Amino acid sequence: MQIKTFYFNDLRECTYVLWDETGECVIVDPGCYSESEKGRLEKFINENSLKPVMLLNTHGHFDHIMGNAFVSEKWGVKTYIHADDRPHLERAVQYSNMFGYNVEMPSLETVNLNDGDTLSFGNSHLKVMTTPGHTRGGVSFYSESDKFVLTGDALFAGSIGRTDLPGGDYDQLMESLLNKVINLGDEYTVYPGHGPATTIANEKNSNPFLRYE
Repeated sequence: MQIKTFYFNDLRECTYVLWDETGECVIVDPGCYSESEKGRLEKFINENSLKPVMLLNTHGHFDHIMGNAFVSEKWGVKTYIHADDRPHLERAVQYSNMFGYNVEMPSLETVNLNDGDTLSFGNSHLKVMTTPGHTRGGVSFYSESDKFVLTGDALFAGSIGRTDLPGGDYDQLMESLLNKVINLGDEYTVYPGHGPATTIANEKNSNPFLRYE
């Protein structure tokens, strides 16, 4: 599986495109806001002859769903999100306006994600792991064969997601990280919702929040 990272919108949110040799791909957390950002995403998909088949959201915060409407309309794909974060999509316009953004209403034609689900595209598979704490319905996507995990805003290089927003819970987030994400294995690459990629080994050794002995 191959992964392309885009940094979109003023919050430098990480949008990921994952694909394999079949050309089928999934788009994770499309944060493309401006027309130029949407154009960059479309150009990459066209130039690599990719076929989007799913839109995956790790959670529903506005900076991660700014491009949901564009992606679902452009390629006719359904949105996969945990049911507990679907209300973020329903209130996306209201939420984004509070922060000075004018986000197009995302599609509410959604598929609920559950812990342990397997998402298949092309010859590839992603597993769903619920990792609440940053939001109630936060999830991570991981590949057992390619040894990587997309953590959304649960885990960053050297830090963790904020828990002071509605639905946030610090203790719940720490449980998600210490009892789930970290146990995937030291060799796993971590692709977060903001900032550079890291590894679980690096975070166990240097992330002050993980308190790992």
